[in-house]
Amino acid sequence: MSDFQEFDTRLEDWNALRATTSFSALLLGNGASRAVWDDFGYDSLFDNARTVEEKPLGPSELSVFEALHTRSFEHVLSALKTTSRVNKALAVSSAAPRNRYYAIKEALINSIHAVHIPWRLVRPAGLAAISQELSTYPTVFTTNYDLLNYWAVQHQGDAIDDLFHGAAPCFELSNRHTDKTRLLYLHGGLHLVRNQDGTARKLASTEGTLLASFAINNTIKTLDDVPLFVNEGSSEDKLKTIRSSDYLSFCYDQLLHQHDALCLFGHSLGKQDAHILQALRQARPCTLAISIYPRSAAFIQSQKRHYTTLFEGTGVELRFFDSKSHPLGSPKLSVPVEV
Repeated sequence: MSDFQEFDTRLEDWNALRATTSFSALLLGNGASRAVWDDFGYDSLFDNARTVEEKPLGPSELSVFEALHTRSFEHVLSALKTTSRVNKALAVSSAAPRNRYYAIKEALINSIHAVHIPWRLVRPAGLAAISQELSTYPTVFTTNYDLLNYWAVQHQGDAIDDLFHGAAPCFELSNRHTDKTRLLYLHGGLHLVRNQDGTARKLASTEGTLLASFAINNTIKTLDDVPLFVNEGSSEDKLKTIRSSDYLSFCYDQLLHQHDALCLFGHSLGKQDAHILQALRQARPCTLAISIYPRSAAFIQSQKRHYTTLFEGTGVELRFFDSKSHPLGSPKLSVPVEV
């Protein structure tokens, strides 16, 4: 593709596009969450945790991230949990790694609380609209780890299955088939934790209690519940974390085999998500419909150029549509951020 190729500023209407193309999957990015709550537009949860007003990451905590060459909370908390248990088994003091674990998890809690939409502001009609739209696809992938989709499924999700089953809902590779819409969290979520044996478990709750317990209650009683979400870092680091979890590996493998038409909504496919782009380029969905927010004519052209470059040589048909014409981009979903 020539660097000087011109792109027009036209965007398709989602309803017209959908009427002529059958989409078997939806892939959601941060733009889908920002359509509801603009504070989800933060650049870095790690940076937020360093500057949050209440109990931010201190020098001792930051030194652990530096030693492990990562900005991933999941990676650091898992390492500290393992270190604490090994020290205990060897009759070596485990106080230092345990205390760092508590401090880092508390900074994470406070950081999430600072950016996440409060349950009291969530609109039932918005959750119903999200759930209704998700249920129209056989598979929904998301790289978002906030609780919006979780709440939407709880609110009105009889047609959606996240593949976590049982009294203490766990993911089992042997029990992954469903006739409902599959909701797959490519980067985990705030409602998911890694068990001691490495398996994934879902924290069940009603309404807003999960956010309350995760993001407000700072009494941490156990080292067992390490949040399972890939919050940031390089694409290579994210892929390493994905490969270390049977659940995340399963979700990523499903994306690698997504050959039918796919809708990409609110996802920039930036450098930090090169592994997602790699999966899509390998899967080669026959059609890829991409949402673009019509900020300006120049922005539309730059976005078309961006995505066209990313999928050059793959043979994937690219279609570009106005994000505001999609149910998940409707201005009606937007909740004003409190000042």
